[in-house]
Amino acid sequence: MSINLENRLVVAISSRALFDFEEENQVFEDANDKAYMELQLSRLETPAKPGVAFSLVQKLLAFNKTGEDNTEVVILSRNDPVSGMRVFRSAQHYGLPIVRGSFTRGQAPWRYLKPLHANLFLSTHLSDVRKALEAGVPAAQVYPHSARASLAHPHEVRIAFDGDAVLFSDESERVFQTLGLNAFQQHEAKLASLPMSPGPFKPLLQALHRLQNLGTAQMRIRTALVTARSAPAHERAIRTLMNWNIEVDEAMFLGGLDKGGFLKEFEPDFFFDDQTGHIESAAKHVPSGHVVSGLKNEALGNTSDNDIDHHSNH
Repeated sequence: MSINLENRLVVAISSRALFDFEEENQVFEDANDKAYMELQLSRLETPAKPGVAFSLVQKLLAFNKTGEDNTEVVILSRNDPVSGMRVFRSAQHYGLPIVRGSFTRGQAPWRYLKPLHANLFLSTHLSDVRKALEAGVPAAQVYPHSARASLAHPHEVRIAFDGDAVLFSDESERVFQTLGLNAFQQHEAKLASLPMSPGPFKPLLQALHRLQNLGTAQMRIRTALVTARSAPAHERAIRTLMNWNIEVDEAMFLGGLDKGGFLKEFEPDFFFDDQTGHIESAAKHVPSGHVVSGLKNEALGNTSDNDIDHHSNH
C-alpha cells in the first residue's frame, strides 16, 4: 500500500536550514566537494548543532505524539548522499522522527516539492526558493546566521508573517510604491470590504489553521500578522483574513516602525517577510526567512551571486 502525505502539513527543508553546518560549509568554500564530504563522514557520530529552523521543525513534529500523522518533515537538500547520512544521524540524536529525504549533490531539489505535497520549503539557496514559489509552494530563503528561537514557549509553535507579498498579493504594495503613502491609504480604505488576492503563503496559513483546530495537549499554534500597514489600511487586511475564514492570534500594524523589537517580544519560531531590510532587522532577534516574491524582489537576479549558499551543497 502506498503512503500519501497529502493530508499532512509537510515541511521540506534543506540540511543547512535544519542544522548548523556553517563550519562545514566554510570547508567547502575553502577547499572542494571532496573535502566537505570527508569532513561530514568523519563527523558521522557527532550530532550537528541545531540550525535556524530546528525549533520550528521540532515543535511541528510534536503534533504527531497523539499517534496521528498530522505533520511530516522531509529533508530536501543539495547535499550529497554521504553527507546526508550525518543529517539523518543528527535528526535521530535529537529525537526528530524524520525518515524521508532527497539528496541531489548540487542539482536543484525543488522539483520534488510537488510529489511531496509540500506546504513549506525552507532553504538557504535563493534560486531554489524562487523556483518553489513559482511552482506555487510557500518557500523562504533561510538566513543561517539568524538568532535561534526562544525556549520560553515549549508547547507553542509561534509563527509570524508579513502581510503584503507574503500572506496577501503585492497589489497594494504596488500602489504604495507607485503613488505613495497617501494614495495607498486612500486606496485601501476605499477597498476595505474587498478581499485582497492570496499571496504565496496563504496555503501555509491555511494548513496551520487546520492543524490549530485539531488541538493537542502537547502543542498549540500561535500566529501573528506583523505588517507595516497602519490605520485605515489595517481593515482590509483583517477583512481579507475573515473572508478566508482564517484567524490570526495577534496583528501588529506598525506603520513603518522597525519590526525587530516587536518580533523580539513575540518570540516566534519563525518569521517570514518579503523585504530584506525587515529580515535583516528581525534576524538579530528571531529565526527569519526571506520570501522572494512581489515587487520588492523583481530586481533580484536568479543567479548564485544572490545566494546565501554560494555553492552546490545543502
